[in-house]
Amino acid sequence: MSLSFCVVGAGFSGAVIARHLAEQGYKVTLVDERSHIGGNCHTERDAETGIMVHRYGPHIFHTSDQRVWDYVRRFGTFHPYINRVKAISQGSVYSLPVNLLTINQFFRTVMGPKEAREFIAGKADKSIVDPQSFEEQALSMIGPELYHAFFYGYTRKQWGLDPKELPASILKRLPLRFNYDDNYFNHTYQGMPEEGYTSIIQNILNVDGIETRTSCSFEEIDEKFSHVFYTGPIDRYFKFELGRLGYRTLDFERFTVDGDYQGTAVINYCDEQVPFTRISEHKHFAPWEQNKFSKTVCFREYSRLSEKKDVPYYPIRQVNEKRMLNSYIELAQQQKGISFLGRLGTYRYLDMDVTINEALMACDQIDSALKTSPSNIPSFFIDPR
Repeated sequence: MSLSFCVVGAGFSGAVIARHLAEQGYKVTLVDERSHIGGNCHTERDAETGIMVHRYGPHIFHTSDQRVWDYVRRFGTFHPYINRVKAISQGSVYSLPVNLLTINQFFRTVMGPKEAREFIAGKADKSIVDPQSFEEQALSMIGPELYHAFFYGYTRKQWGLDPKELPASILKRLPLRFNYDDNYFNHTYQGMPEEGYTSIIQNILNVDGIETRTSCSFEEIDEKFSHVFYTGPIDRYFKFELGRLGYRTLDFERFTVDGDYQGTAVINYCDEQVPFTRISEHKHFAPWEQNKFSKTVCFREYSRLSEKKDVPYYPIRQVNEKRMLNSYIELAQQQKGISFLGRLGTYRYLDMDVTINEALMACDQIDSALKTSPSNIPSFFIDPR
């Protein structure tokens, strides 16, 4: 009997797996309950303005992984793009991530790199040797003033939690610089796809052997498959029998104005009393075409706890959820014929490049397993704990 596979979720993880299997000559059914492919990376032309919008919030592609960079460029043209975020705090505009300009602006100084490094070291809490929480990580890095100005209120809005309850790893992703480099990321390759991310995923899926079904949930399918690759929420697969893992979701308030609204792609609003976290102006994500449009489209972004019918965005991964997650992992490892991967399937916050890299590594493991039997395909390709 020939092997057939089901891939659940048409984001990057699912698309990479589906294409690889189809290229090996297998029949693949790809399902997604949304009306479109692309997952949270979905992009489309705004009906009113014609601007390419990131429907589920800004996505900037950045990686230092050569294999990933070569892979995505097989399926579309990427233009260079540097993410330069601005932040409004206490009535003033600053540059993020925290760099020498931010420090000099905030403290009204004219320090050079060496002076600023010593100055911030004097602000940092040296008693915190092994930071365990977001707050401890911030205080040990930048001290109380910068922490409260740029991170405390924003973090409470974004995660709905006191920073003392969040892991230090969230802040470790953000750089602290003692020069005037305002590039938000440190990666070697950074860019934006000319025709948007959905076009990239369409091209990945443009191969014989894949049947794509949108507006179709996995629960609706009654066919039998040799193996299922599941990129949906792991707790949902098990019908939440051990409880619901926590996610944050986003609401967007769209508005348009003539001309240019804020002069840049993203401005963070750090003060806790401002209800939204940021405003994104999407024509600035495609500078090669922004002069084509007389109007501009923007989105205010509000974060809240994800409920039953919401689109889950960010796994919260609180300390008290680790036991539940471990129980779901143990339950998943007892299953036959299914693998869990991707941001939702492994309940981890993943950037696009990491998602693609893990999917490519999974393809390597799948090839090895299929030489003997589909039953050898592991439940997880990366340990999500």
